Amino acid sequence: MPASAAPLAYYAFAYAGFAAAALVLAIDPAIPGASFYQPRVVALVHLLTLAWLTGSILGSLYIVAPLALGVPMPAAKSDWMAFGAFAAGVIGMVSHFWINTYDGMAWSAALVLAAIATVGARLLRGLRGSRLPGGVRLHIVLAFINIFAAAALGMLIGFDRSRGFLGVSPLAALFAHAHIAAVGFVSMLVIGLGYRLIPMILPAAMPAGRSIALSALLLQSGLVLLATSLLIESSMVWPGALLIAAGFASFAVHVRSMLGRRMPRPPALPARDWSTWQVHAAFACLLIAIFSGGALSIGAPDDYRLSLMWLYGVAGLVGFLAQMVAGMQGRLVPLYAWYRAYAASGAPPARAANALPSAAFARSIFLSWALALPLLLWGLPFEKQLAIRAGAMCLLAGLGLGAAYVIHLMRAAKRV
Repeated sequence: MPASAAPLAYYAFAYAGFAAAALVLAIDPAIPGASFYQPRVVALVHLLTLAWLTGSILGSLYIVAPLALGVPMPAAKSDWMAFGAFAAGVIGMVSHFWINTYDGMAWSAALVLAAIATVGARLLRGLRGSRLPGGVRLHIVLAFINIFAAAALGMLIGFDRSRGFLGVSPLAALFAHAHIAAVGFVSMLVIGLGYRLIPMILPAAMPAGRSIALSALLLQSGLVLLATSLLIESSMVWPGALLIAAGFASFAVHVRSMLGRRMPRPPALPARDWSTWQVHAAFACLLIAIFSGGALSIGAPDDYRLSLMWLYGVAGLVGFLAQMVAGMQGRLVPLYAWYRAYAASGAPPARAANALPSAAFARSIFLSWALALPLLLWGLPFEKQLAIRAGAMCLLAGLGLGAAYVIHLMRAAKRV
């Protein structure tokens, strides 16, 4: 039973971190300028990748592990120490990025890595006795291997900025680090858990068989090729990019198969599930990221290269990954709220878990993101400050509504 308060702590920090980034961008939309490779932009990006993406994932694991993976995850003292280390480490990293002191960033990253290691070790230990398909387990194991690789490379980049011992272009190392973290950890975990969560949400029959492992193998082999090509500054990055795209395509094929094996829909759910629509919008942004990334991998003209980089980054990080997390929260938190209320009272809540979602809240969140993303996809690549400010404000509204929705769901589950 996912009854620990740990998810709420991680979610609160995730919302605060991402909202801080959106607020800074709304106040000063000129910060990105013509280049994303500057300390304050890197600080804002890490509020997205660490506070929002990683924080939301770590919190969600305390819900997903018992409900979808069959792994108990009651929060112990070590888990709360891990959360404290994570929050302190992220704040330390972002603040040191902001003031351009990379040694302090690298030491702060050790705290974040320790927190991820604590949660990951608990999960991986529990997976040994689970009945999960081997393909799902492979995605999860590879995801945690990749985040350690990304963290190690990131710390080396930080120390290298003041010592110059790597002998690698800082920009090339940054690109490799970003892809290992975004594709190797977040995307790998989203896909691996998606094989269990999407059938629960639709609902549909759970996928099985060895073919589930194909997306993990394609993503990992493509990531190794891509990261290596970036580090040695080779122009042959397209084979790795193609394999990564094939990994996403393999997952899409399985999702389509799930849609063909749907089960009766819970009657208590609202007529239109806006959280699931947000997941659909996230996949649309993934297509934009794949096509813009593919154009970059085969050598886009120099006049368009920087704009394509911005488009690739915004569509992939904000449009796909960040929005996917927001959409999945809309379906995970009602389940979590129901079980937490059950544990607190010792009796099942009066309202079913599927009756807790609010269509009005979920629709408002969906619309806020739907307005924010086109504005950011236009504003950041082409330095349109008005569009950047408007997009950041819409995103801030969506995050505020999302946080309020979590509070609403937790309260609604307790009502008699």
